[in-house]
Amino acid sequence: MTPETLAKVRIYWLAMVACIGGFLFGYDSGIVGGVLTFKSFQTDFRYTDSQVTQVNSLTVGIQQLGCLVGCFAIWPVANRHGRKPAIILSSIVFCIGVVIEVINTHSRPAFYVGRVICGLGVGASSVIIPIYMAEMSPKEIRGRLGSSYQFLFTWGIFTSYWVDYGVKFMPDQTMQWQIPIGLQMVPGGLMGLGMLTLKESTRWLIFHGDHEAAWESLTWIRAGDSDAIRAEFDEMIDGVESDRRIQESFHPKELLEKNNFKRVLIAFGVFLAQQSTGSTALAYFGPQFFALLVGKGDQNLLLTAIFGAIKVAACGIFVIFIAERFGRRTLFISGAAVMACCMITTSAVVKLRPPPGNGTVTSAGIATVFLIYLDIIFYNWSWGGLPWAYVSEIFPPRIREPGVGIAVGTQWAFNLMYSFTTPYMMDGMGWGTFLLFGAFDLVIVIFVVFCIKETQGRMLEEINASFEGHGGGQVKDMSGGGTENYGETTVSSLKERTKR
Repeated sequence: MTPETLAKVRIYWLAMVACIGGFLFGYDSGIVGGVLTFKSFQTDFRYTDSQVTQVNSLTVGIQQLGCLVGCFAIWPVANRHGRKPAIILSSIVFCIGVVIEVINTHSRPAFYVGRVICGLGVGASSVIIPIYMAEMSPKEIRGRLGSSYQFLFTWGIFTSYWVDYGVKFMPDQTMQWQIPIGLQMVPGGLMGLGMLTLKESTRWLIFHGDHEAAWESLTWIRAGDSDAIRAEFDEMIDGVESDRRIQESFHPKELLEKNNFKRVLIAFGVFLAQQSTGSTALAYFGPQFFALLVGKGDQNLLLTAIFGAIKVAACGIFVIFIAERFGRRTLFISGAAVMACCMITTSAVVKLRPPPGNGTVTSAGIATVFLIYLDIIFYNWSWGGLPWAYVSEIFPPRIREPGVGIAVGTQWAFNLMYSFTTPYMMDGMGWGTFLLFGAFDLVIVIFVVFCIKETQGRMLEEINASFEGHGGGQVKDMSGGGTENYGETTVSSLKERTKR
């Protein structure tokens, strides 16, 4: 095997191991909605029909609370001990949670504890894995490998829906819900075991002054020692030192400065908008949503499974054909506008032609299912993965880490809010739930028109200059000695960072 081939094998192996975390995230997010419809689960955990809404809310929402805590709690581990130990720890914590979940204790509080612990592992891995992949990937394929995490997330959801659909035909016994819950252990365990075969992040090792181990890590993942690899290593050292100088003496109060605070508010708004489209709620409570459209019945798990397949296809099309061909604003606006039409029309049809309740699927029900499928396609073409890229682009290096951290926290916080409230919305509002999400989508369009700056195809320094009010990238002589400034960044510095 040639060094070039071996390098490809190793980097794609690294991506596969890391993206198991994305699959785990998706499977864990999607599996519980179907499990909550099983009579066997209700029987084993001993709650009545009048408690269904409360159990649905707590079972999904309490895990999102764990995710919110986990995404912040892992930072000290990852920064002090390394990316690799942090991901392995996330795997161990998640597997402990699965064990607690899958034991038939007949105790809902015990099951909830397992959900929280699983959430800690999922939240932690969702933050560290993308960072680890970005720090280890060659610049030529960094974007493609980064997109793979989101793609595997949709595959995880897809798999969870079909597992739920498959075990639906089992007898109403404990194994019916234990199998889909227990299968979480497979990606959870593989993620941790796979990390044992990989090296620590080269850039993390450089940051902590261990250049010998960093060189070993880089030559292993690049499968060789060449002039090009030595040049890349030197660039990494320069880049880490440059970032260290940029971030030196940072104080959190800097986030409250006018231009920085503007970015924080936009990042906050972007992830609030993402969660307010209703698509995350659909992913968690798919069978329950389809019951509003076509009535209760076994067909809802099948409709949810097809929903998962459409998510996978839509995400794949986005990654391959759409992501870099259209502007961020164009995708955000068109996505929210189409989703608004889908949700508002769905609410009107369900209001005027509600499902008969006898298991018969009417033409009105089929039409609304089609609208929800169209909604999720446009979500994956816009608000699904694009907010993550957009938020990472708008922060300058000095505040990028805390800025993105706040954005991720916002995502989990509103994920938590909608996880708790959606079952009560469906129970109390019925068709009005779709109308509410449609109204949110219209507000999102207005938010993008007035608040979102275009970043597609622009250098990070140019984006920074547009926020700082420097004309979006005019270059002029500011020193009299031949030094040119680009906003607040020198052109020589700009070229150096671009090279990296």
